[in-house]
Amino acid sequence: MLHKFFEDGDWFAAKRYGYGAGLPIAWQGWALLAAYIGAVLVLCLLAERGWPQNVGAFAGIAVLTMAFVVIVHRHTRGGWRWRWGADD
Repeated sequence: MLHKFFEDGDWFAAKRYGYGAGLPIAWQGWALLAAYIGAVLVLCLLAERGWPQNVGAFAGIAVLTMAFVVIVHRHTRGGWRWRWGADD
């Protein structure tokens, strides 16, 4: 089943207004979003321990966010562009 996670396809819907992606439309998108939120929460709990962990947690969140954005960008239906609504 893990091989299905790496299949090409659309995992996120494009936003109706503005730029970027909206909510997930496939289970892979929901799984990716849940994993991202879970990892950020774990890193936030790590950051509560003190100064050195704060730096590591911040760096970890930055790297996770960049990876998340790249994956979402690749798997958004219609790509990322500015949209004005239903006419677009």
